[in-house]
Amino acid sequence: MMHIDHAILHAFDFESGSVYPSERELDLETRAVKSYVQRNMRKLISSPESRHGEFDDQSSFGGALEEYARGGGVSFVELSQQLAQFLWEELRRCEDLEQCDLLVADFTDTRDISSKAKDAGDGQVAQAMVAAAAQLADEEDLSERYFGAALLPRKQAYVHDLGADGTGAASNEILRQDSTLPNPSQKLDTYLLVNLQTGTIDFHDKERSQAGSTVELIPEHLLQCSSRASAKEAVQSVEHIVEKVAEEYGKNVVEAVAQAKHAVTSSAEMEESFSPMEVGRQVFEEHPEMQERYEQVAREERLPEEVPVRRSAANRIAKNHKIKTDTGIEITFPSEYAADDNYIEFTADSDGMVSILIKNVARIENK
Repeated sequence: MMHIDHAILHAFDFESGSVYPSERELDLETRAVKSYVQRNMRKLISSPESRHGEFDDQSSFGGALEEYARGGGVSFVELSQQLAQFLWEELRRCEDLEQCDLLVADFTDTRDISSKAKDAGDGQVAQAMVAAAAQLADEEDLSERYFGAALLPRKQAYVHDLGADGTGAASNEILRQDSTLPNPSQKLDTYLLVNLQTGTIDFHDKERSQAGSTVELIPEHLLQCSSRASAKEAVQSVEHIVEKVAEEYGKNVVEAVAQAKHAVTSSAEMEESFSPMEVGRQVFEEHPEMQERYEQVAREERLPEEVPVRRSAANRIAKNHKIKTDTGIEITFPSEYAADDNYIEFTADSDGMVSILIKNVARIENK
C-alpha cells in the first residue's frame, strides 16, 4: 500500500526557454491523478536499476531534506520549487535538451507484515505468516516515508479536435500535442528517492554533456552523494564472477549461474537484500577451492558486502534463467530448478557435447 501525502508537477519548456513552477499541489482526490502519481512512485521504489547512496556532509540538498522531514524550514511546495529551479538551470546548460516535466511527491510506503504475508501466496507458509502478522500488527510498523522526484520526458502525440466550421457543419481536425506525459509503465531514466527516516538514497541518472564534460546531474550536482551499484548491476557482476569461476574449474556454467540467481531471490524473499559473498558460498558449497577463487575475484571487483533489493525486483531480474544453444534453441526455466535433477538435467559426453533433459512434464503449451 502507498499513501501519497503531497504531489506537485513543474513544467519545463526548453524551446521557449521558460520554466513553469506550480504554486499548487496536484489534486489527489482525482482518481486518475492519484493513480498516476502512485504508479510512478511505486515504479521508483521497486526498480532494480536504482543505484544507492548516502548524502555527503556538505550536501545542501540533504540538509534541506532533513530539516523538511523534521517539519521545519520550507513547505513541500517551496522545496519542490527550489528543486525544479535547480534542475532547470542545470538541464538548460546541457547540450542535448529534452522536453520534460518534474514530478515531486512526499509519500508513505505502508509496508506491513500482513501485506508481505499476502504477497507470499495462498500456501500453508503464507497462511502461517498471515496468522503471525495478525498477532504482531500492533507491535511493528514497517511503513517508510519517502521524498521522490522524477523527470517525466514529454513526447509528441496527435489528437483529434472536434469542432464545426463557419456554417455549423461538423469539422474534425488533427492536432499535434507536445505535452503528453509518459505512460506510468514506461521506464524513467532520471529520478531520486530519499528515505526521510534513514536518509538513504535510491537514484538513477543518465550521462549528459555539459560544457564539454560528461556529468550525472542527480548524484554529482544535486544530491552530492556516494554511489553504489544497483541491484541489477550487482547481480550481473555476481553472474559474471560465477561464470568465470565455473569455467576455470570445469563446472557446468549454466547450472552455476542459475543457482546464483536462485540464491539472490531466496535471500531477497527473507531479507530484501543479498550478500554477494554468501551467494558464492552457496553456489560452490561443495568446492572450497572454487569458493576461495570466487571470493578473491569478488574482492578485486569490490562488490559490496550487502546489496538491498526488494523481493519484486529480485524476482524480475533473477527468478528465471534463460539459455540459448548454438543450434538456436532457447529455454527459460525457474532458476531454482537448476540444482534439482527432478526438473532439468545437464549432461556432457566425452566429446563435450551437452544434452539437456527436461523431466516430469505433465503438459506442454505453445507460446
